[in-house]
Amino acid sequence: MKHNWSLLVRISMSGLLVLVLVSLLSIFFVQSLRYTEAGKVPPKTAVMLHAVNKQLLPEGLKTPSFLASKAPPTIQQLEMIMDTKDGDTIPIRVYKPVADGPHPVIVYFHGGAFMEGFGNIETHDNIIRSLAARTKAIVVAPGYRLAPEHVFPTAVNDNYETLEWVVESSEQLDADVERIAVAGDSAGGNLAAAVALKTKQLDGPKIESMALLYPLTTFEDIELNSRDRYSSGYYFLSRSVMERAREVYTPNKMDWHSPYSSPLLAEDLSDLPDTLVITGEFDPLRDEGEAFAHRLHEAGVYTEAVRFNGVMHGFISFYEVMGRGEEGMQLVSDFMRRASSDNALTTDEAQMFKVNIRQEQDTWRDEVEAYIMGVYLISRHIQSWFS
Repeated sequence: MKHNWSLLVRISMSGLLVLVLVSLLSIFFVQSLRYTEAGKVPPKTAVMLHAVNKQLLPEGLKTPSFLASKAPPTIQQLEMIMDTKDGDTIPIRVYKPVADGPHPVIVYFHGGAFMEGFGNIETHDNIIRSLAARTKAIVVAPGYRLAPEHVFPTAVNDNYETLEWVVESSEQLDADVERIAVAGDSAGGNLAAAVALKTKQLDGPKIESMALLYPLTTFEDIELNSRDRYSSGYYFLSRSVMERAREVYTPNKMDWHSPYSSPLLAEDLSDLPDTLVITGEFDPLRDEGEAFAHRLHEAGVYTEAVRFNGVMHGFISFYEVMGRGEEGMQLVSDFMRRASSDNALTTDEAQMFKVNIRQEQDTWRDEVEAYIMGVYLISRHIQSWFS
């Protein structure tokens, strides 16, 4: 009996020693990843950047089940088809509340560099679905046509026609067409701004609010610090991809100056919808997004500009595993709910424009998950050495 107890103690001590060594190794590994080419990043951002760039991210990555909150379904998914005015068709994904309406509508344009293979409804389904659940609004996501087969302004036209389709289908959707918003990330943010400009020019359906997540706002070659500093591709968006997107989406260089491709260059931004612009610190599109927000404010548009420090391009797509991504997702949802409520957003026109900086600070959960992911990444590297 005494021998068995002694053996159990030795095994326990050995297991504890291994656990301590693995933990220390993970901490050292994760801390080493924090030093990137353009500066030091938080632990969770560091492991996400490394995992994606080394293609080590497991499929279906999401919050561990013991940390996830469960709730009954409040939305339903519909797959629909819209006829375009040029004789083609595009798919439309709709998430709508189970409860009776009419409900406000958010038309969401997915990102993906305007090109095939970089983004679609499926790659952005988590954002679309979550936005519907959090806002209790109908979220309509068009699968607009992409370059190189379909060049500018096809994507703009498809998305504007989706806006018109929402109004025409309001009874079927149980939609409140007096409360329509548009939103989009990256290329989708560019398209949301373009649709807002187009409906203003054509006196089309009224858009109440607009949320632009790290949007591309100009195709012109202008000096922007963030484009130069963070465009290597390590932060999820490279200069080569941006240049390729411009080449295939707008092959006619004259189109680079159109307000529908470069909304930052639009002469008149007045009377656009109340707008939220979200940017990330380590994002080549940061400066042009904030410049667009500044111009909106100068034009008298109610504008909120928020920069999340410590994160890269596309960080809200990782809201399920990144605290700052979750914070950004909730910020968009809260803005949309406020904009569609009876309490209209107002601003003091004399107020100076200011970007609200959300400082980098991982939550305890982010810290723990970063080091757990560090153990996983180390194991993947070891596997690759012996394979």
